[in-house]
Amino acid sequence: MRRRTVTAGNLEEILQATAPAAAQASEQVAAPAAAPAPARPAAQDTGLRTEFEFELPRGYVDEAGTVHRYGVMRLATARDELRPQIDLRVKENPAYLSVVLLSQVITRLGTISDVHAGVVERMYATDVAFLQDFYRRINSEGHTRAAVTCPHCEGGFEVDLSGGRLGES
Repeated sequence: MRRRTVTAGNLEEILQATAPAAAQASEQVAAPAAAPAPARPAAQDTGLRTEFEFELPRGYVDEAGTVHRYGVMRLATARDELRPQIDLRVKENPAYLSVVLLSQVITRLGTISDVHAGVVERMYATDVAFLQDFYRRINSEGHTRAAVTCPHCEGGFEVDLSGGRLGES
């Protein structure tokens, strides 16, 4: 089998060269060039939600003593998941992977818009655990709701983990 490098410019040429001869002949007799396919709607038109708000259980305390509890996390891309694998800090300490990964997908934390690994490092362990679970939920399940059971009455219900207090909508 022969490998070829395909670029946008030569794709049509390669498709014609590799098509069976009978198919090429029938295509030449067929109607002129087909109309281009309609453009796909943008992600915002399809209702795909890519950013999720959250509220930290404790909150990040910055150098000035300000507590930041509310933030926004975006969906992760393949690049976000691959980039930490080449980070030297992660190679030295694999546990650092979640710090690097979270710093890439948190777009805002309170008034902080530049969330970097140093910010995540200084968060309370409770908040980091919350963010790891939140990341897993929005990237694998696509929502921020969790099914829970009341320890007293054993009734089941859903809780939105993205923020707010119990009982608030």
